[in-house]
Amino acid sequence: MEETESISTVSTEEDANYGFTRSEMFSTNLAGTVDPYDRHVFLCHKSPAEWASRVEEDALPKLLSSAFKSHKDSMPFKTKLTICEGGESDGDVLIFPEMIKYKGLTDSIVDDFVDDVLVNGKPWASGVAESMSGSYVFVCAHGSRDKRCGVCGPALIKKFKEEIELRGLNDQVFVSACSHIGGHKYAGNLIIYSPDAEGKTMGHWYGYVTPNDVPELLDQHIAKGEILERLWRGQMGASTVEGDKADERKLPNGIEAKKMKKHEETKSQETKEIAGGCCQSANGFSCCRDPSSGLSEENKPKQQEHEKSSLRGLKSWVCSWEQSDILAAAAVVGAVATVAVAYSFYRKSG
Repeated sequence: MEETESISTVSTEEDANYGFTRSEMFSTNLAGTVDPYDRHVFLCHKSPAEWASRVEEDALPKLLSSAFKSHKDSMPFKTKLTICEGGESDGDVLIFPEMIKYKGLTDSIVDDFVDDVLVNGKPWASGVAESMSGSYVFVCAHGSRDKRCGVCGPALIKKFKEEIELRGLNDQVFVSACSHIGGHKYAGNLIIYSPDAEGKTMGHWYGYVTPNDVPELLDQHIAKGEILERLWRGQMGASTVEGDKADERKLPNGIEAKKMKKHEETKSQETKEIAGGCCQSANGFSCCRDPSSGLSEENKPKQQEHEKSSLRGLKSWVCSWEQSDILAAAAVVGAVATVAVAYSFYRKSG
């Protein structure tokens, strides 16, 4: 793919307003912020610096976008259309999850392409499908649409290319600028299309990505197939129901993840202290000890069965009490056990 044009150094003021240090970073939970879809089509067209704010209204993108709209109800899969940087590859079409590429789409054959490939699932009569392999990273760098993407996107692409070079992955991982994908406020935004453990191509969306996250995305997501939950927005193929569940789950990110981790550690410690207190002896009696140990051998089986059935429920909620409640309950249970033993001897002597 064509190299993204070099960008001028971002000033401190720009970074504070539009870059990775802006105040809105990590201010929103990301999970569930991707609308469900099943297929993604990328049209290679010019460079980000040449894109208008509504790049889909420019020549070839406009024709393809119009064809998408007119065939929307006929397509068997819910399909997204996004523009990616082109240059020498202008007119090439990349399709995920099929991982195929068609070269040389032109104005006069747009409708035929959409009808053949996207509606009827047939080979395109005017082109040859080429199989693609590896992982593809699309970073929103649509600066004319939103300044945040224009500042964050190029910086991420630069970092990706550096890290890919360091790892010798130039023939395995490909990064490209793309147009608006939704959620400017989550910039840096990117999508990774790569195979999972079973070889199935998945599309995962990430937001609030900074250059410092790039090595982890390469080493964890692309190399191991492990999701970075703190930055994860959603994925291709997620149904509306799954999207709702993801939204309910509210996966933490950034600063919020640290707060949640601290809260969970505190909660875990409190639980351990309560559980430990439950089994401590109180006035010679422990809620975790069998109180029937003082019974005669003759009456033990029947009495133990009766007490066990009563104590099963007691044990399940006694451990949630405060220590003072446990002491009081222990005294009551101890008294009941004493009366039961006395009554047993009384019956026996009578």
